[in-house]
Amino acid sequence: MASLGQIIFWCLMVSIFVTAGLLVFILSVSFSVKGSQVSQDIVDSSDKWPIGNLGEDVILSCRFRTSTSDMELTSRVSIIWNMEGRSEVVYEYDKGTVQLTGQDPRFKKRTLLFSDAIGSGNASLLLRNVNLRDSGVYQCSVTAPRGSGTAIVNLRVAAYSAPTLELMNTTLTAVAARWFPKPNVTWLNANDTVLNKSITSFFNDSIGINKLISSLQVTQLGNYTCIIQNQLVKAVSLATITDNETSSRTSFSFVAAVAPRVLL
Repeated sequence: MASLGQIIFWCLMVSIFVTAGLLVFILSVSFSVKGSQVSQDIVDSSDKWPIGNLGEDVILSCRFRTSTSDMELTSRVSIIWNMEGRSEVVYEYDKGTVQLTGQDPRFKKRTLLFSDAIGSGNASLLLRNVNLRDSGVYQCSVTAPRGSGTAIVNLRVAAYSAPTLELMNTTLTAVAARWFPKPNVTWLNANDTVLNKSITSFFNDSIGINKLISSLQVTQLGNYTCIIQNQLVKAVSLATITDNETSSRTSFSFVAAVAPRVLL
């Protein structure tokens, strides 16, 4: 029969082994989580939901972590851009060389990396002459000296333009050449009160781009605001009417995405 001293000894040994095992488990989980976070942070995008203006250029943001010692090591960096639903690559850069033999024909002569900035961690893609088919989910995959990772960029495509505002007699007219999707138009007076007596007409071209003409009868001098807005873009134009002239200025804002991130 074990003595009291032996029982205490074995209880202490079991306690030590259990404590050591728990410490090992906690440390392994901690390092695993830390490693996962480092991997995820290597590649990221500063703008995950950009909006491209139809017919113009757009930059799909992608950056990867680097250091001063990596600045000139572009020969050790590989960058691949893909689009969800397309089997061929959008753009590929492999260790200092552009690889376009497997490029999707849709993106031929329309894509470009900023080669001078790759060494500083810039893997952003310039997409030229954006069209409606370019809307979708893009994946930027980077393999670099400090690790590898991916970033997801959700490109949305719209058409938008600043209206011209002119006063003819007592009619203030806003003309905007190109909007898509079809927007709503709202007029406000200087007190930000909605004016309901405006008339707006839309004219569609062959691909559904809207030209709009909106007219408002004004009864006094001062400030009037024309707001043109669809699901993606909002244009706010302030018109100032004086005895001598009518001046205007327009600012744009972009609707933040509310959909969850889509993974390839």
